[in-house]
Amino acid sequence: MTDAFLRYLEFEKRLSKHTVLSYETDLKQLVDFLHQTFEVQQAELATFPMLRGWIANLVETDINPRSVNRKIACLRSFYKFLMKQEIISTNPAEKLKVLKTQKRLPVFVKESEIQELLNHAIFEDTFKGLRDRLIIELLYGSGMRLSELLGIKDHDIQWHKQTIKVLGKRNKERIIPFSNYLVTIIREYQQARNKEVGKHSENFLLLTNNGEPAYAGLVQATVKKYLSLTNAEKRSPHVLRHTYATHLLNKGAEINAVKDLLGHSSLAATQVYTHNTMEKLKKAFEQAHPKA
Repeated sequence: MTDAFLRYLEFEKRLSKHTVLSYETDLKQLVDFLHQTFEVQQAELATFPMLRGWIANLVETDINPRSVNRKIACLRSFYKFLMKQEIISTNPAEKLKVLKTQKRLPVFVKESEIQELLNHAIFEDTFKGLRDRLIIELLYGSGMRLSELLGIKDHDIQWHKQTIKVLGKRNKERIIPFSNYLVTIIREYQQARNKEVGKHSENFLLLTNNGEPAYAGLVQATVKKYLSLTNAEKRSPHVLRHTYATHLLNKGAEINAVKDLLGHSSLAATQVYTHNTMEKLKKAFEQAHPKA
């Protein structure tokens, strides 16, 4: 039933290919453990003590608690699916408890540093240079995810409304507004792209030097290159997403609006950014209040 479960995740739940592959790996690891430890050949035959034994084994091998919790989420989803399909009559994963993890505050670039970068970084006046700038400006100016950036096509940009349509998690469409200054940056890039490599047959916005759709590694390398000019602890596209959200909240944006802009399904996912703004308020209090 593993294959049926994976098809269910991909085509009905519409999870990303990366998530489906991770779940497939988790279930293979589980089956290997069941076979070696209990001589059980199928995940469908596992009991609660067997699953608990696997989780304990993972913890003993010092696997990151967040990774263990993802595997627990996989088990819960898998056995819930088996229950729904009436393959099993009791859910062995129902009583599994997630591990406690330390809350990690999102890493972001200070406003002064990102402005210094965008105003003074040397972006070459070439197709590649204009593409580099567009990547940085779009990620910071819209808060979109890496996968969403790579999926943008020319017709997703509505110039008169100054919005971009992106395809987010679980194939949910989202409309993101962009500022006036991005209009010039996008158009200059498109002109250089059309002259240098031409348009792609499927009209993807971001192209490589060979005219193929841009890929994750290209964007990641670009972001790493320019964020290395700042004091950012991490240098990834997601850091610019964190920076976008944090700066919006620091400027007084309403949290529900930020939630919608980021494409979060729940407010809890957005509230993590309020910790950064609270730290800023605490520092202001400590510096200014006589009793601090």
